[in-house]
Amino acid sequence: MSFLFNEWIMIPLFGICVFTVVILWADKAIAWLHKRSLGQRDEVMRLLRVMGMEVDERKITILILLMSFGIGALVFLAFWPSVLVGFFIGASVTIAGWQLPLFAVRMIYEQRCNKFTDQMVDGLTIMANGIKAGSNPQESMKRVVEIMGNPMSQEFAQVLYQMQVGDSFESALNDLGTRIPRPDVQMFVTSINILKETGGNLAETFQTIVIVIRERQKVEKKIQAMTAQGMMQGIIVTMIPFILMGVFMLIDPGFIKPMFSTTLGLVLLFVMLGLQIIGGVVIKKLVTIKV
Repeated sequence: MSFLFNEWIMIPLFGICVFTVVILWADKAIAWLHKRSLGQRDEVMRLLRVMGMEVDERKITILILLMSFGIGALVFLAFWPSVLVGFFIGASVTIAGWQLPLFAVRMIYEQRCNKFTDQMVDGLTIMANGIKAGSNPQESMKRVVEIMGNPMSQEFAQVLYQMQVGDSFESALNDLGTRIPRPDVQMFVTSINILKETGGNLAETFQTIVIVIRERQKVEKKIQAMTAQGMMQGIIVTMIPFILMGVFMLIDPGFIKPMFSTTLGLVLLFVMLGLQIIGGVVIKKLVTIKV
């Protein structure tokens, strides 16, 4: 048995196993790393372009690299000479840094879409009044651009600009529905396109859409009020272990040090992080109700 555990045998066997795993999974690992690092750049750039912002690919690439590998390397050096702990925490920070720019841009994009939906009540009311006064949908849109603020003013101005450069009204509206992927916007776009082909009362249709949006907003606000307590409880429960860890590191570092310097402590740390992630995801699923 001692012969089997001889270092001259175990080390080559370990090297062969690592080499085999690398050969078999190299392509998938590289593709996954690219998707989770620089691959995030394409989605960030797409969302910025959709919101009408100027995009500098070089600056975005540098930002993503600094927020991931840059901060991860600093964290690794901060835990030196504890290589294992530094590598684990540095890798975690790096992975989180990959997601942070896309998460921030996506959150801004979602807020913009929600604000546009909220503005549709006033915007469609203005369009309905304009159509009652004898204006066509394009003229009513110009009136909305003059009165309303962003993002509705910006999006309607984009629709009018596309028409000025030769695009059809239907195509410009479809692009609007692509930029703002919300059911209320899709309903607005579809109603105009259908009524332009079949004929009908656009003003009455807009008023109906306004009523639907108002009722949807009432239901959403009621659900948000009912689930706010559960959401806050989930955030607090998820953050408590990390807060306690920080408190112990400040008050008595020797008490928490075995968590990072022993095998059992590292195993428990991995288990704790896994359970926290699972628990946070489950709570988020339970308190998220889509209307």
